Amino acid sequence: MNGALAPKLPALVVGTGFGCKVHLPALRAGGFEVVGLVGADAERTKRRADANGVSCAFIDLDDAITRTHAKVVSLATPPHTHAALVNIAIARGCHVLCEKPFAKGAAEARSMLAAAERAAVVHLIGHEFRWMPERALIGRAVSSGAIGEPRLMTLLHYMPLVASPEAKMPQWWFDADAGGGWLGASGSHAIDQVRSSVGEFASVSAALPIVSARGGVAEDTYVVRFQLTNGVEGVLQQTAGAWGPASSVTLVAGTKGTVWVENGVAKIADSSGTRDLPIPPELALQSPSALAAFTRLCEAMRDAINGVASSSGVPLPTFADGVAGMEVIDAIRESAAKNGALVSLSQRNPVAP
Repeated sequence: MNGALAPKLPALVVGTGFGCKVHLPALRAGGFEVVGLVGADAERTKRRADANGVSCAFIDLDDAITRTHAKVVSLATPPHTHAALVNIAIARGCHVLCEKPFAKGAAEARSMLAAAERAAVVHLIGHEFRWMPERALIGRAVSSGAIGEPRLMTLLHYMPLVASPEAKMPQWWFDADAGGGWLGASGSHAIDQVRSSVGEFASVSAALPIVSARGGVAEDTYVVRFQLTNGVEGVLQQTAGAWGPASSVTLVAGTKGTVWVENGVAKIADSSGTRDLPIPPELALQSPSALAAFTRLCEAMRDAINGVASSSGVPLPTFADGVAGMEVIDAIRESAAKNGALVSLSQRNPVAP
């Protein structure tokens, strides 16, 4: 059966902010029928449902599933709410797409993964940037051996998103108890990029400072030195609190070449010179945006539900990736709490005999 021609599956969007801005249009473009919007405030949820052409508004997910017969639940709520909502959706047999950071910690993440596997539902994490062409091309260059044996990785990003204390952002971003902080909000994407492109984390040494003129809030910056299980050394450093223009570096150096991103274009250099990496048709996006990438994620979810192999070749980000990402986040937080002490992932999460 061709996933694109299958009947549209009814889906619920939970969350009226990012949920309306990205999840809702991406699900529609990806072949789902959005049959309801679920929020915390009845009046606001109804208003935003009407504005987005959604016929039903709810403040209770279980009631929404019952009344709409939804088969898919897409969660765009703060991380401290994920576990309860995921468990409701799974208990009702719904496939789930959950935003990152996945959970309040790795233990909670493992519980959600186990529940999803027992229910045999499709379970994905909102790592839409796997479908950004330049990022996917870096992963392909590494896995194909185009740069030889990878040895060094650098991900740096400076941006002014919360440089001003008056910046209008979701309140949970600054609340550690709600799962907030820049490490989860954005670092989860960087961690996923390392894992999906180069290798698994072996150890970390980290700091979680605040760069903006704030106090008593969750971090707006992270600095992480890491080693991967394949021996790659690397640095993740990002701040959302730096005034001035955004600036970033993404680079992987290997024994035979180097691959990096320059102005949104993936490039490679080796003994034959420097050149752009062409974007194959299966990775092309209609626009270089998060919405376009999230649409590809929704298309991949539709295909997985319908038993159709994804045409992009991009590996699906499942709850298992959510668990692995939370294990790294927990290790980074432990290291930062210990003034940058080296934390081993294998010792923190030993493999059961």
